[in-house]
Amino acid sequence: MKTKNFDRIKARLNGVSRRDFMKYCTVMASSMGLSSGVAPQIAEALTQKKRPPVIWLHGQECTGCTETLLRPSHPTLENLILDIISLDYHETLLVGAGHQAEEALQSSMKANAGKFVLVIEGAIPLKDDGIYCMIGGKTFMSMVEEAADKAAAIIAIGSCAAWGGIPSASPNPTGAVGAPQFLKGKTVVTIPGCPPNPYNFLSTVVHFLTFGKLPALDAKGRPKFAYGRLIHENCERRPHFDAGRFALQFGDEGHRQGYCLYKLGCKGPETHANCPDILFNDVGGNTWPVGTGHPCFGCTEEGIGFNKPLHALAEIKNPTPSAALSPIDTGKKGKGMSGGSAALVGGLAGAAVGAGAVMAGKVGKTDDSCCSSSEGE
Repeated sequence: MKTKNFDRIKARLNGVSRRDFMKYCTVMASSMGLSSGVAPQIAEALTQKKRPPVIWLHGQECTGCTETLLRPSHPTLENLILDIISLDYHETLLVGAGHQAEEALQSSMKANAGKFVLVIEGAIPLKDDGIYCMIGGKTFMSMVEEAADKAAAIIAIGSCAAWGGIPSASPNPTGAVGAPQFLKGKTVVTIPGCPPNPYNFLSTVVHFLTFGKLPALDAKGRPKFAYGRLIHENCERRPHFDAGRFALQFGDEGHRQGYCLYKLGCKGPETHANCPDILFNDVGGNTWPVGTGHPCFGCTEEGIGFNKPLHALAEIKNPTPSAALSPIDTGKKGKGMSGGSAALVGGLAGAAVGAGAVMAGKVGKTDDSCCSSSEGE
């Protein structure tokens, strides 16, 4: 790795050494299911001097997806948007308003046609010509259509943008749909979750920046490295499921002992995500539903989250237990990443968020080496 590249970003990594930086790149490669040998490529890509333009549109949603990206302290928010990326339009973070904001959006799309990354947050209402979500006198439907035609890469972040989420739940009065359903014929990477883990978003764009193509996607457009396995397979409570030990009521002895939550309606057996491995908020365990003692509600899975009753039993998609039962530790909790790793991820987040614009000519390509149309494979 070139010295000048690392020196350029070192100040934003709070004194992290070159050695630890390379360790991070190795871990990032592993999280995407890649060989550690690609770590130098990831390091080189992350340290390129770029300020790629990003246009971030909000539709029918709660802004929770944006909130997940505002929590890191490495870098701070102002460092992210003023030094690392060029966040040209974001309705939550805009300083300007009214015509000034609209002008910023149009100017960026015109100046950066074919180069900017379009991030869509929120569902798109189609009923009655889209009048149920309007910004500046324009329907969200028309805004997405216009921006998508000029974008280098399109990412639907959150379940609402990925497949409709809460707004599309029955009876779906506004005809809400996800970005892939609306932008048919275009490659849309989906990062579902309510909210999604920001590092799934980060890793996706790091892959795009490093290799010039999207990571392998499943049939729903989700990166396989993050959504290729059921939550049930890696859950910290899986040994209890295999042993037939279940919490039957909230607060009963089994619940207090950390038993499996399947009989309380946990949707982990039919939901694809890496929640048990990545966790949330850079603070370790007890930061995702199962870790707090509540069943997974399937927010990353279309047709499960916000559609299936919260405490209804899940369909067991992978009933076969391991050949040998894992030891049961009733006090075991997921640990997540270390504080140092969290700082590194945060320090590089901005560079990765907009990295796809660098690869404008290759936006539609995916990594076919491990990609098939079968979900979760």
